[in-house]
Amino acid sequence: MSFRILCALVATIFLAGCNQEAANSVAPPPVALNSDAMGVFCGMNLLEHPGPKGQIITAGRVDPFWFSSVRDTVAFTLMPDQPRDIRAIYVSDMARAKSWDDPGATNWVEARKAFFVIEGRKQGGMGAAEAVPFGNREAADAFAAANGGRVVTFTEIPREYVLGSDTPSDQSQHEHPEVRTN
Repeated sequence: MSFRILCALVATIFLAGCNQEAANSVAPPPVALNSDAMGVFCGMNLLEHPGPKGQIITAGRVDPFWFSSVRDTVAFTLMPDQPRDIRAIYVSDMARAKSWDDPGATNWVEARKAFFVIEGRKQGGMGAAEAVPFGNREAADAFAAANGGRVVTFTEIPREYVLGSDTPSDQSQHEHPEVRTN
């Protein structure tokens, strides 16, 4: 009888550990854009800028890191001095946005599943080149046809496009450092 109890106890502990690990591996949901969202790099309210936005949720913070442009969002993931405990990266899905001036508060797409138009004519919220995100390839292709540029995935966005051309030449322009997700 005690052997059965011991086995049940071990199984319960094992399954509880598995459930906790599974819960940590599930990406947290995006946070709705609100008037408290301030850009990490610019320190300004995101609602004051047009174009797509970004948010990064880490294990070490309750609130997301907010970005007034998607280009800044991607740059954050490439900078060695920024947190590596990234749980989720969300960007505005411009296929579901009302307009460029109103990219939406809840239409987020996971950045690693999005398609981005880079090198196009549209500028981001801070007046710089932008990586315009879309939740589907067809919408990205249509935007590129109308506004110039090319369609890439998250990992294909060149380092130089978001960080400038002064990055070390021995690093691949398409290489992102590993972003750990818990």
